[in-house]
Amino acid sequence: MANTKSAKKATRVATRRAAVNKNRVSRVRSSVRKVEEAIAKGDRKAAEAALAAAQPELMRGAQKGVLHKNAASRKVSRLTARVRTVKA
Repeated sequence: MANTKSAKKATRVATRRAAVNKNRVSRVRSSVRKVEEAIAKGDRKAAEAALAAAQPELMRGAQKGVLHKNAASRKVSRLTARVRTVKA
């Protein structure tokens, strides 16, 4: 257990930040899942729309530190390539 005042505050801050980061990661995963579901259905318009919504979420996650910058770029790149293969 934290003994000093600053350690107690650090624990509170860490708990708060963890909750925010958990929410951010959840938003990123949900947006990626929506793209993958649209690809699985073969619906190109829906996949493109979902990708347009997922890309900013991924980049925001990278900017906020819940996802590595290169990992976010890789996911966007791979999703874009998969959306392009879906027949119109």
